[in-house]
Amino acid sequence: MTRSHLLAGRFGAATRLSPKALRLYAEQGLLVPAYVDAQTGYRYYAADQAPRARLIARLRQLGLPVARIAGLLDLSPQARAIELRTWLEAQSERLSGHAELVEAMARQAETAIPPLAIALRDVAATKVVSRRRLVTVTDLDAYMAQAEADIRAHLAASGRACDGPMSVHHHDLTTRDNEGPVEVAIACEGPVEPADDLLIRLLPARREAFVSVPAGHENFPLVLSVYEALEAWIDRHGLIAIDSPYEIYPGSGGADFDIAYPVNS
Repeated sequence: MTRSHLLAGRFGAATRLSPKALRLYAEQGLLVPAYVDAQTGYRYYAADQAPRARLIARLRQLGLPVARIAGLLDLSPQARAIELRTWLEAQSERLSGHAELVEAMARQAETAIPPLAIALRDVAATKVVSRRRLVTVTDLDAYMAQAEADIRAHLAASGRACDGPMSVHHHDLTTRDNEGPVEVAIACEGPVEPADDLLIRLLPARREAFVSVPAGHENFPLVLSVYEALEAWIDRHGLIAIDSPYEIYPGSGGADFDIAYPVNS
């Protein structure tokens, strides 16, 4: 240790890092003290560690997680700038998506939903050909159209009827900046072999709470109000949704599609 070493308190004051932050960064290996007195436990930092400490402080001001900062510290200034600009663009897109969702929810609250005929029905076990992929909301329509075309073509090539109803299962949250697993499935009868990423599976017999989506509410964001109305109806009737929701094309009563939740019997 030399006279250029500073106690943790003075070093933290000079670099605007709290004692708690210094301990965290030491534990994470981002900023390890240059010397620790074995008798007193005092931690000392070298003067030439100050630029690294100030860089860590600036990166933390951006809200970057410690793991991300660790990957940026040892880059050249030019490479670090490229990484930060890329991160900033992603953050801007994410915030734009959030702003859009907030506005969508506001418009939804301001738009009256027509009376909905929500009911229960029992559905027999159904064999389907399906494709499941991770997609964002932006890619959802194109993915659904391509999956439907590929599945119906496979059924036709297999000598099976290809005009069965289609269901779209949302197995997790799908947003503009988050890929969710979405499964497109078409009902079929008779033996069919799987092909590439087209799978054959059996949808079990179930009871479902469903609603036909009214005209003008088929698209985001107004379709959210239909989902919420169905979910509220399930709760009011003491039912429990036991799996993820799905949309059924075509819908009942001339609707483009129905929304359904499988519920406890």
